[in-house]
Amino acid sequence: MYVGKGSDFGKGLFVKRITLEHLVQSKSDLPYREQYQYITELIEKGKIKPLKASKTNGKKPALYREYWLIEPKKDYSAYEEELKYSVHSLISIDYYLSHLEVYVKEREWVLRLSDYLKHKKENLEYEISVNERSFEVFSREKFLSKEFGRSVLKHCGLEEGFLHTYSTSEPLAYYSHTREIPQNILILENKDTFYSMRRYLLTGKSEIFGMSVGTLIYGAGKGILKRFSDFSICVEPYMTDKENSIYYFGDLDYEGIGIYERLMSLFQNEWNIRPFVNAYERMLKKAEADGTDKLPETKELQNRNISGEFFVCFHKELAGKMRMVLESGRYIPQEILNISDFTDD
Repeated sequence: MYVGKGSDFGKGLFVKRITLEHLVQSKSDLPYREQYQYITELIEKGKIKPLKASKTNGKKPALYREYWLIEPKKDYSAYEEELKYSVHSLISIDYYLSHLEVYVKEREWVLRLSDYLKHKKENLEYEISVNERSFEVFSREKFLSKEFGRSVLKHCGLEEGFLHTYSTSEPLAYYSHTREIPQNILILENKDTFYSMRRYLLTGKSEIFGMSVGTLIYGAGKGILKRFSDFSICVEPYMTDKENSIYYFGDLDYEGIGIYERLMSLFQNEWNIRPFVNAYERMLKKAEADGTDKLPETKELQNRNISGEFFVCFHKELAGKMRMVLESGRYIPQEILNISDFTDD
């Protein structure tokens, strides 16, 4: 039975602790004298070494109860030579020279990367998706994103950006009523409002709550935070023109406000994203007309950590009323508005 690892005995040896019972298991049908001879031969051949601290078995002639099983240490010299003289120079070999057992496990992928750098390095000039590059280099599309490709790159001394890739998220769902530039682009938190406003524009209207709207984007709640990072590569060029204005409209609750504030913060160096003030004002007026005491209660586990940047976009009186709704423990969902409300008449 294997007990544990011990120290090396002599150069280039690897040892395991093993019991006498396990050593003679295959000889259990033989007389003890022959078992003794068998163990003696193993000792003489340098295959085992008695562990004297284990004490003897009490028989004559006596045998120790435990031994060090001595195995030749693996010869990694060929791998060292391969690393030093065959791998592409852009790959750092320092880690692998110090961890040759890891190199043996990752060798296939290191050599594929090395071969790619030798014969297709010019392809790195073009930025492509992570999965596309993963397949191009390693013939496995998820090797970099979901397997251990990042570890291989790290062991090779290469940053992830070295392969010149971009990550992809689920594509934005959007409807463009016009391709004109400049235009107002409206991001909507919820699906129902997206479809309602899309239907409204399809009737030939071009304004919602008095603002001309060229494109509607379905944000899918917090999903917009990831999807919008790929905005420039997953929409048509007319939408990314810097002359365009981008607005956000979501639920009047802590989560909806938090989504806006994070979206604004994440992309403030690229886009000036503002709340769609007219829409929030209309939903508040409708809530007041029906009675704010009838509004649904805020969910207990909702994240209430907002900075207040949302409210500075509104005039003081409107901001105060919205705060009162939230502080009363209630919220106003986007769905309070429907297609019959969108006109500014």
